[in-house]
Amino acid sequence: MPSIDIIVPQSAPRLWQDVVIRRLRAEGYDIAVLHATGSVGWPAMVNAILALERRVFRRTIPGLATPVSAIPASPRRGSAALRLDLAGNAASSDIPTIALRFDNSPFDVSIAQAVAAGRLPVIEAVLDGKTVVSRAWPMIDRRESVALGVEDVLARAITLIVSTVRAFAESRLVIGEPLSEAPSKDSLTAVGFASAYMVGSLPRLGREAIRRTRFRHAHWRVGYRFIDAPGVAATCTLGDGWSVLPDEGDHFYADPFAFQWHGQNFLFVEDYPHATGKAVISVVPFDVDGRPQAPRCVLEEPHHLSYPQVFERDGSVWMLPEASASGKLTLYRSVGFPDRWVAEAVLIEGEISDATLLDHGGRLWLFATNRDGYGSTSDTLVVFHAPSLAGPWTPHPLNPILIDRRMARPGGAFIRCENDRIFLPVQDGTLGYGGGLGLSELLELNDQTVRLSAPQPITAEGDWPYPKIHTLNRSSRLEVIDGIAAVRK
Repeated sequence: MPSIDIIVPQSAPRLWQDVVIRRLRAEGYDIAVLHATGSVGWPAMVNAILALERRVFRRTIPGLATPVSAIPASPRRGSAALRLDLAGNAASSDIPTIALRFDNSPFDVSIAQAVAAGRLPVIEAVLDGKTVVSRAWPMIDRRESVALGVEDVLARAITLIVSTVRAFAESRLVIGEPLSEAPSKDSLTAVGFASAYMVGSLPRLGREAIRRTRFRHAHWRVGYRFIDAPGVAATCTLGDGWSVLPDEGDHFYADPFAFQWHGQNFLFVEDYPHATGKAVISVVPFDVDGRPQAPRCVLEEPHHLSYPQVFERDGSVWMLPEASASGKLTLYRSVGFPDRWVAEAVLIEGEISDATLLDHGGRLWLFATNRDGYGSTSDTLVVFHAPSLAGPWTPHPLNPILIDRRMARPGGAFIRCENDRIFLPVQDGTLGYGGGLGLSELLELNDQTVRLSAPQPITAEGDWPYPKIHTLNRSSRLEVIDGIAAVRK
């Protein structure tokens, strides 16, 4: 493992910088900590507003932007193989140096103004101030809050720097394009932040507070149709003929997966009662005329369940629901389809969301997102592979495959086309969670490489009334989607 010098501000360092140090030490790197003098500080107004917002949103633990009293220096005697400049202003050196840029600024404080103004920052890892070696497009889940938005961005800064160090240590760092412009040295001022906050963030916070007094925070509706023609995956358009699975407003249905068994169509959904705030998995059988029957619960756990991917394999019917709140991904087997399911095995430990199965190249693969300790659950793609369903499931050596709010989180089962092309529905979080869906083609997949194309957006043209979708599935003639609706309390 290479020796690494990590440069942090001498005064008022931030918790995220301390987390980076602890993460890399835990992975076995030889870490020395050096102090940068004259570092750019965060204005007191920014610190105060972030602290106030965290209290308003009932965040009791320190945020990643929280200043810490000090990160003790621990210099080394010999030279390092790599330097990490987490202060943004380290002196030049002959040692390879990786620094972060936040929307072309070397200083983490710039995130606060970007989020306050409503921008979605891009993070770049830059080698020796010359070339970009990796990028991240973090997801911001709560855009009405600067404090929570800054938290999401800093969380992915940690993920990006740790993964970039791994790539350096394994001699697989990809040298990207040269920087087209010099980094901005402008520091955040209290006046600049106050202006962005008053014009951008505060009105958003007010609108969201008013909306939540009148409407459900989130209410999804499921759409279904029976078609013989090519569907959404072929046209990238929602089209016509959709029916809405009815609900009574006190709970919603989402994450639909269609499944055909012995000639009968079934629809498995996340069933979320607003009163409990914890979803179960329900099934909706269809009769011979294609009419949905009453939904009924088929799987409930102490934790939240969603994304009920149901499939047949090895002579059994299986379900792989999302259960990130449990800290593990559990496989269930049907022992009395469709109503009775038993936990068969824990496949992966961690906050894994929307794990999606693919049989490819003689082995099984799972594409999912991983929260990586902090921040959003929707922007960090990880891949695992195994010789069989029971495992063992091995992380791909390139994990995280990408950090990208536009295409990291799966939004339905893989789609195999007649020409052997494979597509994955992916969620686009540019407009927020549930903001849209696209289709990414799987270009290359093996134990050394994962490549997905940029997603082709699915347009909302047609008669589906809820265009903000985040799930697409099909089984035989039954095609299903979901969309977020404005439902009054």
